Amino acid sequence: MIRINLDVMMARRKMSLTELAEKVGLTMSNLSVLKTEKARAIRFSTLESICKVLECQPGDILEYIPDKKPE
Repeated sequence: MIRINLDVMMARRKMSLTELAEKVGLTMSNLSVLKTEKARAIRFSTLESICKVLECQPGDILEYIPDKKPE
């Protein structure tokens, strides 16, 4: 599973969803889908814009969580 830590980075930068949406050029609803981890995909151009505005790396936003193996 891929975890999206957008809310963590926004908090570190003291940036609201509204402010990020304006600076990135996306709707609040599209960013909200990312923030709540309901997105199934993200365009590299969108990820690049978010990283540019938040001054971070993609790995600061995206985190791989291995599936738990059944015991």
